[in-house]
Amino acid sequence: MTPQPESEQYASVVPLRAAPTGSLERVPPHDLEAEQAVVGALMLAPEVTAQVAEAMDPTDHYRPAHETIHRAILDLHGRGQAADPITLGHHLDHAGVLGKVGGRPYLHTLVQAVPSTANAEYYAGIVHQLARRRRSIEAGTRIVQAGMSPDATDDDLREALALGAEAIPATWAEPIPLNVQPKLPPFPTRALPGWLADYVAAVAEETQTPPDMAGALALSVLSAASGGRAVVQVRGRWREPTNLFVVVALGPANRKSSVFAAMTRPLYEAEKSLVEGANLTIVEAEVTAKMAREAAEKAAVQAAKAEGPERDNLIAEAIGLAQVAETLTVPASPRLLADDATPEVITTLLAEQGGRLAVMSAEGGIFDIIAGRYSGIPNMEVFLKGHAGDRLRVDRRSREEFIEAPALTMGLAVQPSVLEEIGKNRGFDGRGLLARFLYCLPESLVGRRRINPEQVPAAVAATYERNVYALTLRLADWTDPLVIQLTPEADRALIAYEERLEPQLRAKGGRLGHIDKWAGKLVGATARIAGLLHLATHIDGGHHEPITEATLRAAIEIADYFTAHALTVFDLMGADTSLARARVLLAALEHNGWESITRRDLFAKLSRSEFPTVAELEPALALLEEHGYLRTDTPPRTGKRGRPPAPRYLIHPHVREPKA
Repeated sequence: MTPQPESEQYASVVPLRAAPTGSLERVPPHDLEAEQAVVGALMLAPEVTAQVAEAMDPTDHYRPAHETIHRAILDLHGRGQAADPITLGHHLDHAGVLGKVGGRPYLHTLVQAVPSTANAEYYAGIVHQLARRRRSIEAGTRIVQAGMSPDATDDDLREALALGAEAIPATWAEPIPLNVQPKLPPFPTRALPGWLADYVAAVAEETQTPPDMAGALALSVLSAASGGRAVVQVRGRWREPTNLFVVVALGPANRKSSVFAAMTRPLYEAEKSLVEGANLTIVEAEVTAKMAREAAEKAAVQAAKAEGPERDNLIAEAIGLAQVAETLTVPASPRLLADDATPEVITTLLAEQGGRLAVMSAEGGIFDIIAGRYSGIPNMEVFLKGHAGDRLRVDRRSREEFIEAPALTMGLAVQPSVLEEIGKNRGFDGRGLLARFLYCLPESLVGRRRINPEQVPAAVAATYERNVYALTLRLADWTDPLVIQLTPEADRALIAYEERLEPQLRAKGGRLGHIDKWAGKLVGATARIAGLLHLATHIDGGHHEPITEATLRAAIEIADYFTAHALTVFDLMGADTSLARARVLLAALEHNGWESITRRDLFAKLSRSEFPTVAELEPALALLEEHGYLRTDTPPRTGKRGRPPAPRYLIHPHVREPKA
């Protein structure tokens, strides 16, 4: 066995197995106490999972039971569940392996065998180093046995040498470029209500565009139809309005305008119908207000000419008529949609329309307007509060407006370059505007489109237009919002989703830690999506019924889709600091041409502006190692006491090659 950690660290730990006394057969190098400490630390402190993963793999365990337990813990952590002995025991029992790993008592033994969870990475390093030694021995044994065997063929020798090289990697695989985007999932059209799913699929087929664009815009259309008129009662005082900000990023020649027109047409028809229905009311209000003003003005003129006691009576009458005229207002012409409008105009429209408005555009110019294209001063207040539903009050010399619960919808289709540009605007990210959008980055079909595809069936199009039109008009006159409840089953499903999501928000080791501003709003966005799916399911009535578990799970499926796309989009916008720093670090490695370097020496040679502390350096190193640009090489300890040798990073030869 290799030297153990300092004796006082393991004073309370009893080894499970020792080398047989007097045995002529050597036991492969291993440290069961270190293995126990690793899996025990993973059970006690989920936050060390990332550190342990960087130092070792579950296959590095000498005892198979420890590998099984290690993998089970990772499985539980991946689901956002605790890995305490009780939960872990139930998980292993369900898998049918609890007895094979030592039973529930042994799980408690593992927890007790942890000297300190803070040293988990160090224990994992010991386990990994010993695993490398065992693999070296196995590789050498295979080569010696093949060489000593008189019956071994040339193929047997070559196979033994190949297996040895595999056990002790001496060659480097081609590194994975940092800018390669992962394969993103397609929009889950099946999660939409049947009539909406049919239309989305048909529009995607007719226009030969990815269903993501029509699917995302379908949510925006439902949001425009119901935003400001319906809310989801999650639990307690937690309510979510049903308006969304959605942006689809696709390159040119992807027929964004055609898809936009197909999806938004019934909204324009509904808006036209609302205008026609309001025209008579508006005319009557205008005439009444005009007559009231004229009567007040006439009374004021008569009062000014009168004298004596009659003057006081006429003044009082004129004041009364003026007050009546002041209370008479002319309703604004109904508006559902806006496009190229300034924040000030959008605020006014929201106030006029009872807090409901949708900004729908096949271009990304609205971001330039928010950034101050016309005024030179960024103005995003109406967008921030319009998404959240917070009270909006404007007190200016020229106008005074108040909106109790604004509900602004945004449905945009932009080019990916627009996302790159807005990612550079620190105000957008700092104020939280970017965190309010649901992003999708579908794969372009340009160059692979079918010629003369199937057209949207007339019946499918008619159903879509009729349903969107009906939903919009049904909710148009609501002043108090329609409150949609969750069934107990749906509430439990949402709670389980929250529990799965929360550990992923950790700044260190969390999958969504670097986009926590966005991910922190994801549960609320899921509730909003569930509300929209519920309303779309009950077009012909029953919208007062609570949201079912099936609808909530469909919303979660759509939310998982947006999550996968958001990770790539925020990478595109430079939000993933680990990736950005990994690129800076890779450039430094290429420039200096090191064959190997310690972490301390590397940190000393880097800019403090990019890497203020070693903590900022570690995620970038892990990312480069994950992509194959470097390897960690930990020298063996030379004694039982003192600090362990500092690991070195071996640099890929390609990184050291001069660039053309």
